[in-house]
Amino acid sequence: MTQVSDTRYRMVKQKGSKNQAGAVEDKQGNSQMLESLFGFKMSDLSSLDSLLRLLCRPTDPSGLGVMRMIFGLLMVFDIWQERGLSNAVEEFGDPLLCRFPLFDFLKPLPLVWMYIVYLLMFIGEVGILLGLFYRFSCVVFVVTYWYLFLLDKTSWNNHSYLFGLIGILLLLTDANRYWSLDGLLFKRKRHAHVPLWNYAILRFQIFIVYLIAGIKKMDTDWVSGYSMHSIAGHYVFAPFRLVLSQEQVSLYIVHLGGLTIDLFSGFLLLFDQTRPIAFVFLGMFHLMNSQLFSIGMFPWMMLATMPLFCHPDWPRGLLHKFPHFMKIVLPADLSLQTSQHCIYDKKSIKPDEKQKTSVSQEKSPPPISPSRYHKVMACILLSYVSTQCVLPYSHGITKGYNHWTQGLYGYSWDMMVHTWNLQHLKITYVDKETREEGYLNPKAWVLGGRWSSHPDMIKQYARCVEKRLASYNITDIELHVDVWRALNDRFQQRSVDPRVNLLEAPWNPFTQTPWILPLLVDLSDWRGKLSEIEKDIFERDSDTDVVFVADFPGLYLENYVQEELGNTSITVLKGEVLVELVDQQKNISLKEGNKMQLPTHEFHNIHTVSDTPSCYMYIFVNTTDVEFKQTVTKYEQIMNGTFKGPDEEAVRIKREVEVGPNHHLFAQYISDKERTEEEQRMSYVQKWSNFISYKYSMLTRSVKFTIGAVKSLMTGVPFEDFLNATFSEEMAKRGTQHSEQYNAY
Repeated sequence: MTQVSDTRYRMVKQKGSKNQAGAVEDKQGNSQMLESLFGFKMSDLSSLDSLLRLLCRPTDPSGLGVMRMIFGLLMVFDIWQERGLSNAVEEFGDPLLCRFPLFDFLKPLPLVWMYIVYLLMFIGEVGILLGLFYRFSCVVFVVTYWYLFLLDKTSWNNHSYLFGLIGILLLLTDANRYWSLDGLLFKRKRHAHVPLWNYAILRFQIFIVYLIAGIKKMDTDWVSGYSMHSIAGHYVFAPFRLVLSQEQVSLYIVHLGGLTIDLFSGFLLLFDQTRPIAFVFLGMFHLMNSQLFSIGMFPWMMLATMPLFCHPDWPRGLLHKFPHFMKIVLPADLSLQTSQHCIYDKKSIKPDEKQKTSVSQEKSPPPISPSRYHKVMACILLSYVSTQCVLPYSHGITKGYNHWTQGLYGYSWDMMVHTWNLQHLKITYVDKETREEGYLNPKAWVLGGRWSSHPDMIKQYARCVEKRLASYNITDIELHVDVWRALNDRFQQRSVDPRVNLLEAPWNPFTQTPWILPLLVDLSDWRGKLSEIEKDIFERDSDTDVVFVADFPGLYLENYVQEELGNTSITVLKGEVLVELVDQQKNISLKEGNKMQLPTHEFHNIHTVSDTPSCYMYIFVNTTDVEFKQTVTKYEQIMNGTFKGPDEEAVRIKREVEVGPNHHLFAQYISDKERTEEEQRMSYVQKWSNFISYKYSMLTRSVKFTIGAVKSLMTGVPFEDFLNATFSEEMAKRGTQHSEQYNAY
């Protein structure tokens, strides 16, 4: 028994030894796989000290240097386009405009000083591009960029947020160690190593953009094809329409294809084997986006970040292939020198670098163990990564910014997931004593209507309007806003309770806003039917328009049918409504399937009297517009000799178009029509020429106004004098062009 037991013990021991050996082999295999994929071993993550050494491992600076240059160049183009330098006078020239900053204490400077802010930003961008006084240039750029960004929430978008983040990350990195003027001025920075985390943090940022954008696109509306269906008819999708219908292109290419690219591109970029595939698909994806959307430098920025995932020394092999005469502007091919921001292994340091230097010596020995700097930077990186992982999903904390969508658009990477359609915006103020009502133009004191999409900005707008009306001695009022909009092809519905006085309504960034009405998600299934109804109506009469409306029980829609809308009707799709004809003092009850014609030049109210939300549609034809177009068509037939009507009608039409009371409207319409037809006949070369001319005019205007602001501050001449002279010159030029077009007509 003892012998058997010993034998059994030896067998178990041998088996355990084999398992241990296998485990060691698996561990070594995993470590080798990590090293081949990511450039580090499993042992590099075994302790905090090992992790710090990994993050600060000496790395070639060339890839980072090229990224720095491209970023600076793209930001130079961005400043006079999306950052708004070319139209800064319209944005900041009117002190009465309502502002929507993230923090209420942020205020725009006087217009002349806003141009100085732009000038400082430009100087910072050029400094980043050239790598000149790099850290200072990054600080100047980051401060001015984020000041403008935080100053106006209505202009927020995800890619502008991304540009600001990349600016912050470049400020932390040593991106001026390659192909920079700092390298010529300071020899210690020339071709010096950079820590591995300089690449890792930028790679993380781009990876998280793709990944979270893909996760956000798993939204039901996106997967069902309702978010961006209108772009499927664009010319960039023409090859797909050869084999697929436009609806199929929208669902499979635009929506499901976009979801797939965003969700998996970050992973494909990580591996050498799959990176070429990612480059091909992302290249096509971003080039198509550059034609589909007006998103400035974003597609080009994302293209520029793709090489970050390649080996850091990729530019060296590429630059070797350039002609010899270009060497004067290319970086010299020098050996890399050590950096105090990296951590070195003793074996990798040359003997002369191991020796301690005296105080008089210029260069310190390279660090071989983590210092306070390395630990501080690791903490900053950890904080940044944590923030970027949490912030896109922080809407459960910042509930006050939530509407039908989560939070403010611009920092959640929910790109293109939601398409808004603003149908109607009514702003009413009521005198508390007399109950007398007044109405505000929705365009008064604002640029655009995006403020009406978010409760925080609606509250800011209400406070601003209160101050503006007080200057007209209109005080002690209530302010009510009635906003009708549709989200992703749903019914037009109210988003704000019109019964609430916004001046007294509560708002807190950390609690849900009670006066925001919920999205009627139970009616989302109607979208397919609404599309069919709309398609059927347009096929029968292309001049007919339709608007689908849903409303809450107990509320009513006030509407006015203009005289030119001579054929307007309402049809109830669900629920029950009461149509109140105000001028006739008459009420008509309509149930599901009922329809009635609405009188023109009159107000009417549509009351929802059912216990559930009502759904109905307006069908209308602009008869005046139809008659106008028919008159133009007959006039064109008269001019080209194809008109077949009586001579008396031809004389009447010609007189009406050329010398009638609306002759200027006919002239403008015909001119616009001819211009549209001419643009359709244009070649791509002509279109690109016009595009470049337009961008050049934006650039020259930006430079002209900036120089004017600098001269004003230097000479003491009021900037308003420069503006008045410039506007007079522009108006005279436009007047001359308009006169030439009118005379030609």
